[in-house]
Amino acid sequence: MNTDSYHSRAVPKEDCFVWIWLPGETEPVVAGKVQRVKGATERYAFAYRGAYREDQKSISIYDGDLPLRRGVFSPPADHGLASSLRDALPDNWGRRVIVNNLTGDKGRGIKEDAFDEMTFMLESGSDRIGALDFQKSSSEYIHRGNDEVTLQDLLTFADCVQAGKSVPVELDKAILHGSSIGGARPKALISDAGTGTGRPRKMIAKFSATNDPFGMVKGEFATMRMAADAGLNVAPVEIAQTLGRDVLLVERFDRDLLPGGKWARKAMVSALTWTQENELGSRHVAYTELAEFIRERFSNPEGNLREMFSRLTFNILCGNTDDHCRNHAAFWDGRSLTLTPAYDVAPQARGNYEARQAIAITPGNNASTLTNALQAAASFTISETDARKIINDQVEVIAENWPRVSEEAGITPDEALYFENRQILPHYAFDGYGPCPDLRPTNQKNMPAPDPF
Repeated sequence: MNTDSYHSRAVPKEDCFVWIWLPGETEPVVAGKVQRVKGATERYAFAYRGAYREDQKSISIYDGDLPLRRGVFSPPADHGLASSLRDALPDNWGRRVIVNNLTGDKGRGIKEDAFDEMTFMLESGSDRIGALDFQKSSSEYIHRGNDEVTLQDLLTFADCVQAGKSVPVELDKAILHGSSIGGARPKALISDAGTGTGRPRKMIAKFSATNDPFGMVKGEFATMRMAADAGLNVAPVEIAQTLGRDVLLVERFDRDLLPGGKWARKAMVSALTWTQENELGSRHVAYTELAEFIRERFSNPEGNLREMFSRLTFNILCGNTDDHCRNHAAFWDGRSLTLTPAYDVAPQARGNYEARQAIAITPGNNASTLTNALQAAASFTISETDARKIINDQVEVIAENWPRVSEEAGITPDEALYFENRQILPHYAFDGYGPCPDLRPTNQKNMPAPDPF
C-alpha cells in the first residue's frame, strides 16, 4: 500500500458539491454545496447555489428535506446528512469496496466507520443510483468510472473483496463499478452495448457469493419473473453464468436513453426519505404508514396504493422478508412521487416455520401472514374482497409458473426443496387464511425437507 497516497486521499474534506441531472437532461449542473457542521458529532449541512435556485428548470433534490429555497439546511441530530442525499451514497458492499481501495484492509480488517460520509461521497463511482453525484469542484465535472470492464473482471474483483484478499492491480479499473450501489451483497454496474437486444442498456450485476446457503441469485431471478407474471411493475431481469457462477442482471430504471445515444438520469428517493426516519428508526415504519404517505404525496395515489399492497402480499408469498425502507423507492420529478419498479424481491433464508417482514404490516405487527395483509388492506383503500382476489390471483400465478421459472433459473430438484413451501408459498403465510398449495411434485412429496438454515 502506498501510505503517502492513502493519507492524501483520506484527509477529511470540509465540503463538496452536489451535481444533479435535471429531468430529460444529459449533462449535470451544480445544485449546491454540502458542508461539514462543526461539533462533536458528524453532521453535514446543505445549501442550494443561487444560480440554481433562480433557474426556472431547477427542481428541489426532494421537497421533504431539501425544498428549493434560500438558506442552509441542517439535518436533525440523529440523521447526520439529509436523507435525500444519503440515498445517493453506497451501503455496506460499496463501502467495503471503497475502504479496501483506500487502505488495502481486507476481511475483518475493513472498518467502514473509520471514514466519514464525505469520503464515501467523493470516493464512490459517479454512475450511482438516481440523479445526483458528488464532486470536489463546482466548475469542472469529472466522471469517476470506466465502462470497459467485463463481467469476469467484476466477479473476480467481488470475490477478492468478499474473501478479504488483495485486489490484483489489473482489476483496479473494476473498483468504482461496485462502489456506489446500495445493499450488502456483491454487485456492480455494467453497460450493455445492445448487441443481443438491439438497444443499449444500463444494468446492475448481482453475483452469487461463495458462502450462499442456497441458490440466492437463482431464487431472485425466479421471484422477479413471477412478480412480473403476476402483474407487478418490476425491473426486467436476466440470469447468466460467468466463470461457472450465477449472475443476475437487473435492468436499471433510473436511466433513460435519449435520441442521439446519450443517457438521462431519473431522480429517486427511498421510503426512508419519504418517512424522514433514520436507519435505526426505520424498524418502526409500517406498510400502513407508507400507504398514508402515498395517499397524501403521490401522483395517481389509487394506482400506487394498489401496487404497494400487491408488493406486500407478493413479498409474503415469495418469502421476501428483506423489504426494508431502502428496498422501496419512488421517482421524484420536482412536483410529485410515483413508485419505481420493484427491485430486490428475493426469497430470504429462514430458520424456522415463522417469518417476519422487515417493515411492520400494521404498527407493531410484522408477522408474514396473509391475514395480517388483509388487516392492512383498508389503509390502501382496498376492500377485503378485492384484497383476497389480489392474493388468490398471485397464489395461482406462482403455483402455475414456478415449474417454468425455476427451470429457467437453473434450480435443480434438490435446490427446489429449499424453496418450495418454505420461501415460495410458505405454509406459515397461509395460517388463518386458507389451504396452502403444495408446490412439490407428486414423486417428491415423501422426501424429507432439508434442515432449516
